[in-house]
Amino acid sequence: MIAPQTSFVKQAEIRQGGAYAPKWYVIDAEGMVVGRLATQLATVLMGKHKPEYTPHVDTGDYVIVLNADKVRFTGGEMVHKDHEHYTTKMAKKSYQWFTGWPSGQRNIAALDLWVKKPNEILHLAVKRMLPKNALARHMLDKLKLITGTSHQYQAQQPAPFPEHLLPR
Repeated sequence: MIAPQTSFVKQAEIRQGGAYAPKWYVIDAEGMVVGRLATQLATVLMGKHKPEYTPHVDTGDYVIVLNADKVRFTGGEMVHKDHEHYTTKMAKKSYQWFTGWPSGQRNIAALDLWVKKPNEILHLAVKRMLPKNALARHMLDKLKLITGTSHQYQAQQPAPFPEHLLPR
């Protein structure tokens, strides 16, 4: 009996015009839940939705996310004058990082982060779902977060985000 051969995608096959050239997708994130959307975006950025997925090669596609500032958290609805999707979970959520200096631990509440950098909530969620290696930076560069509904990537002719990959 002959064992089936496993084929791996080479980096040269990924480049523009190659057999496995990356595609461009666009999705409107208004009203979508942060974590559920981030898992699907991370899947497409890594290329796990393709049959030719190779872990050590960036086989992912580009994703343009419109209205990235209008994502929401799950939880009970609360009233806020600036944020229409304000929930109890967003009130409790905080982000923490370390500067590298003594006493350098920093925290920021999700609402304060949304006020300063509205796209950063979705950016951090996707970043933390990607692999923790040097290839993750290249994958994250393929994520384009847009605050409004118009974008400058029409020349790439983005297709709508695949229906089977949309968060439920």
